[in-house]
Amino acid sequence: MVKSKKTSEMVKIALLIALIILLSVTPLGYIPLGAINATTIQMPVIIGAVLFGWKKGAVLGGVFGLTSLIKNTIQPNLTSFVFSPFVPVFGEESGSLWAIVISLFPRIMIGVAAALAFALLRKIKINETFASAAAGFCGSLTNTVLVMGGIYFFFGESYSAAKDIAYNTLMATVSATITGAGITEAVVSAVVCGAVCTALLKYTKRES
Repeated sequence: MVKSKKTSEMVKIALLIALIILLSVTPLGYIPLGAINATTIQMPVIIGAVLFGWKKGAVLGGVFGLTSLIKNTIQPNLTSFVFSPFVPVFGEESGSLWAIVISLFPRIMIGVAAALAFALLRKIKINETFASAAAGFCGSLTNTVLVMGGIYFFFGESYSAAKDIAYNTLMATVSATITGAGITEAVVSAVVCGAVCTALLKYTKRES
């Protein structure tokens, strides 16, 4: 019985990984919204984190991060240097290893933040639907805040030059992205993850 449950869990995680990869190679995964791409790839990460905990959520987030690094390496755009160390920093001849941090760390933290938010709310007896929605919101916003924060601190001047904006206005741009596209993305994640996780949690209980 334990072996069967473990196999079932591995199959579900493999399906979530496949979904992350599929989204990463289709227009549905990255939706351009000016200064940042609105992403939907965080949703399978959040769902996995809610269902299987923060460790597996972190692994799924790492897969998301790798797809971002690979995509920005093989299909670079003007600001791909913030996500891939193989793309030269704007105005320079080589890339930066900080790009690996921005590609991976925020995405890994999606799974951690989502799982912890869900576990905390369930511990204080909040129902699964609201807890899953909150996990979706927290996980998605964690990604936006850490990505934009990383860009500001590690690539501020180069990113400003690439986007043709004054460096002294970059903080305002970052803040506007977080409160605009970031919040919108988080709300969508909350709605979708709340509904999907509630259904999957009920199915998982019946299965066990």
